[in-house]
Order: sequence, then C-alpha cells, then structure tokens
Amino acid sequence: MTNSTTSGQTEVASLEQRVLREHLASVYTGHSTAILAHLGFTTALGLFTFWHQGTRLPLYGLALLAVVDIYVLLLPRWNPDRPVSDSPLWVRRYAFAVTMVSGASAPVSFVFVATADLVVTTVITVVVIGSWTRAVQARWPLKSAMFGYGIPMISGLIAGLVWQGGVLCLFLAAFCTVNLVLTLRFGVQQNKRLTESLILRFENEALATSLKEQIAISERASAEKTRFLAAASHDLRQPMHAVALFGAALENALVDHPAGESAERLMRAVNALSASLDTMLDVSRLDAGVVSADPRELDLDVLFQALDHTFAGPAEEKGLQLRLRASGLWVRSDVQLLYRMLSNLIDNALKYTQRGGVSVTARSRGSGVWIDVTDTGIGIAPEQTSRVFEEFYQVDNPGRDRARGLGIGLSIVKRLSRLLDHPVRVHSRQGRGTRFSVQLPLAEAVDHAATDLLLQGLESQVRHRLVAPDLGGRVLLIDDEAEIRVAMTELLRAYGIEVVAVADETQAIEVLTSAEAKARPFVILLCDYRLADGADGLEAGLRLCGRFLPSSSLLLITGETSPERLLSARASGVPMLFKPVSATALLRTMDAVVSAGKAGPMGPREQRVRPA
Repeated sequence: MTNSTTSGQTEVASLEQRVLREHLASVYTGHSTAILAHLGFTTALGLFTFWHQGTRLPLYGLALLAVVDIYVLLLPRWNPDRPVSDSPLWVRRYAFAVTMVSGASAPVSFVFVATADLVVTTVITVVVIGSWTRAVQARWPLKSAMFGYGIPMISGLIAGLVWQGGVLCLFLAAFCTVNLVLTLRFGVQQNKRLTESLILRFENEALATSLKEQIAISERASAEKTRFLAAASHDLRQPMHAVALFGAALENALVDHPAGESAERLMRAVNALSASLDTMLDVSRLDAGVVSADPRELDLDVLFQALDHTFAGPAEEKGLQLRLRASGLWVRSDVQLLYRMLSNLIDNALKYTQRGGVSVTARSRGSGVWIDVTDTGIGIAPEQTSRVFEEFYQVDNPGRDRARGLGIGLSIVKRLSRLLDHPVRVHSRQGRGTRFSVQLPLAEAVDHAATDLLLQGLESQVRHRLVAPDLGGRVLLIDDEAEIRVAMTELLRAYGIEVVAVADETQAIEVLTSAEAKARPFVILLCDYRLADGADGLEAGLRLCGRFLPSSSLLLITGETSPERLLSARASGVPMLFKPVSATALLRTMDAVVSAGKAGPMGPREQRVRPA
C-alpha cells in the first residue's frame, strides 16, 4: 500500500513539474523584451514628467529603477536545457525578479503622482494602469509572479493618489483598486484554466503513449501466436503426413479385404485431423497475404446448389432442416473464396443448432446483394457478439467439445470478408438463433461457365477409387525424415509409380548423375520445403531442376506455415502441397505438373484457400 501511494505521489509531482516547466517556458519567452520595454517606458515617463514639471526628483527614481532592471536582465535565465526537477526553483527565482522590478517601481509611481499637477497625475495613472495590466496578463501562468509583479507597483500608484487627495485623485485611486482586484482575480482563473489544459494535454499524451505500448504488445503477441501456430502446425504435420501416406497405401491394399472397412475408418479420422490442420494453415496463408481474390460474375443459385450438396448430409444426420432458397441473383466475387466463406458460416450454424434448422437466402438491396445465413440455435449474448470472430473463441463451449471444431471458422470468415471486401454483420437473440449477413456487389447475368466449373471443382473433391496417372518416368523424392520417405515410396509404388527417395541435395545429385538416371530419367522432383540443418528445399529444388530436370518439374511438399516462407514460395511460382497430403491431391497434382512440363513452362501458381 505504501509503495502504491509513493508511486502515485511521484507521478503527481512529475506532472506538476512538467506543468511548471511549460509555464516557465511561456513567461521566459518574452522576459528580456518585457524588462527592456519596462525600462524604456519608465524612461519616457520620467522625461515627460521632467519636461512638464521641471523637477528632477522623478529622474532619481528612474535611475534606481534602471539599476534594478539591468540587474534583473543580468540574472541567470531559465532555458529548456534545465532539469525538469528544478522547475520549482526557477519559478521562485522568476517571481523574485519580477517582484523586485515591481517593488522598485512602486516609489517611482508614488513620486510621479504625488504632485499637484492633475494633468500629469491623470496621464501617469492611465499609462501605468494600461502597461501594468498587460504585464500582469503576461505573468498569468505563474501566480506567484503575477501577484509579485502586480501588487507592489499598483499599490505605490494608489498610495500616491490617496496622498495627493482631491475628488479626481481619490476617484482614480478607487478605480485602480477595483482594477487591481478584478485583474488579479481574473488572472487566478486564467492560471487555473492554463494549468488544467496543460494537465489534460499531458494526460492525453500519456494515454496515447500507453495506447501505443498496448498496441505494440498486442502486435507482438499476435506475431508470437502466428509463429507458435506455424511451428506447432509444422511439427504436427510431419507425423500426420506419414500416417496419411501409410493409411492411404493400406486402404488401397485392403480394398477387397474384410479389414478394408477399418482402413476406411482410419482414413476418415486422419482426414478429420488434416482438416483441423488445414484450418490453421488457412489462417497463416490469409495473414501472410498469399491468398489473392479473382472476382467474376457468379450465379448464386449454382453456388447454393454446391453448398446444398456439401451440407445436406451433415444437416440430415443432426435432424435439422437445411434450406437454400433460389433467388436468380448474380453477384461479383471470387468463386472459391466466397464458397469457403459461406461454408464456414453454414458449418458454424449447424454446429450450434440442436433443433429447427438453417436457412440461406439472398436478397437484393440497391446495388448490392445480402446473403443471410440464419439458424435457430443457441444464439449469442450481446457481450459476446464482438468476440465471435476471434481465433479459438467459441460460444458456450467451455469444455472445448471437439465436435464443434477449433473456433477458427469465423476468424477465417472475417479475414475473407476483408480480402473480398464483403462486409459481414451479425444479429442474434440469445436462445432464439443468429443471423450472419454478407454484403456483395450485384452483377449482370452472364453464361454459367464459371459457376459450372465451380461445381466440377467441388464435386472432384469427393473421395473415390484412384487411377494412377501415367507420368512417363520416375519420381525423385527429397525429404529428411526417413518415415516419410518410406511412406511416400510405399504409396506411390502401390499405384505403379517408381520412386527414388533421398534425404538431401547431395544424395539427389548422386542419383541424378548416375548412369541409371540417363537410361531411366526422372520426370518430377518432389521436395520437402524445410530440410535437415535448416536447408531450404525450394532453393535446393530449383538448383537441381536447373541442372538436371525441366524447370517446371519441381513440386514442393511441406508442413511449413510461416507467412515469410509462404510468400517466398508464391514468389517463386513453384506449386506446393501442404502436409498431410491426401493420395488424391498428390497424384492429381503430380499428373498436372508433368503434363504442364510437357506442354511448356508453367506460370506462377497462386496459393488459394481450399474449399472445405
């Protein structure tokens, strides 16, 4: 408690010193000019009095005042290089200096007006009051200086007027007294306002600094989270890749065997885990900026048909109704990315709906189209609405039920929303259901080629009995993990594909320079992105292709998810598969790479978020 109090007092003291420093800077800005002006003004007034009255008495007072002014000018001055902690000391020094000037002016003012010449008295009073008021205003930032300068000088003038007596002089004395009180009172108010404005400014600066620090901390935490996810995902993908390859080879070998059903169940479990890892990969790729949109005109009815094919089965298994209503509307968007965005919304709705169903509708409004995904699920509390798009945040799932996923689906929706410029809104009533609305630009209808291709692409993802591609040569595999080399070799050989597996670039060169390589050439190089001892598989593969293979025969296979490496791979234009790789994707991509190599050099392949 004591430490907390001391800390608070230190912060207050520091703030007070900073305020004093600003006040000092304000009054010292015109300090020398004000003293010189005071000296010049007094000299002029003394000469006027001497000329008008012929008496030398004011000149003696003027000489005294000149000595004081010069002394004050020669005193050490405050400057911005002075320590902030010394500010109270310099406030006292400044107040003493101006009080000295005002104190020396008091008898001179008394002498100037203590005469019988009413003209001189009136002129002196008006001129002194005017200059005095401006001088006091310049010292508003420091109350001690304002009182120290204001009271002595004007008091001497008032005393001289009272001493002279008479109606006019007494009236002027009363006027000066009222002016003294009002000016000082207003000065105190102005000093308070100036101080409060400075305190508010410093507090705002402190808040801004604190906000910057918090933003920096948040950015560091986000970067560390991304690095952790990338590292964890990579380490999980390596053994999962081997399991997937062994499982695919086993499933293929047991097609007509009684144990084939167990092999299929094994692969379903592997595919489920692969889907979770792919979800984390999608976050990394979106954050890395390697996903690019390809907007085109799209028939929503065709897209809804594809979504119905995907989710009708899961909805029926839960006893829920899934309704996707035809609208005849066309929009402009990226076909694959919009499919993924709506898939995540529908999947999320099905997970949190126990009875009733989910409806997907589209309606036009002005130049836009709104797609609503509405469920009759548990709903979202108002305080949770802003958090549902955060990674790993799930409503009403404290036990982290695996059936409800990882809590990343809506965070991917948010990222895709920014990428596609499709705003997403959420409206929910707790216990009644939730509606997610996606806004898209309206488009004119064109031919159905683009959306027909979408349906073909989605339907091609359904797992079926594979047919081995005719590559026309051997496959060279580089992977530093022995288990993966064995698993890949067994899988490819099960489909009649001859493969040679090595651990690094050196072994690959030995194989490629052997006599057998000339007689039985390699047509494709499969290379892990991250090799042993930090070796870069992309660079190694490009070097090998430059020396021994067609430039377009490289295919990267990796568990890497770091944004930097993803960007590097995209810039190279080399196609890439992510571990764990399914046998379907592997064989199909290998066939595409070899076919493209026969047709000519391949252009850059953009990394895309794959539909669920």
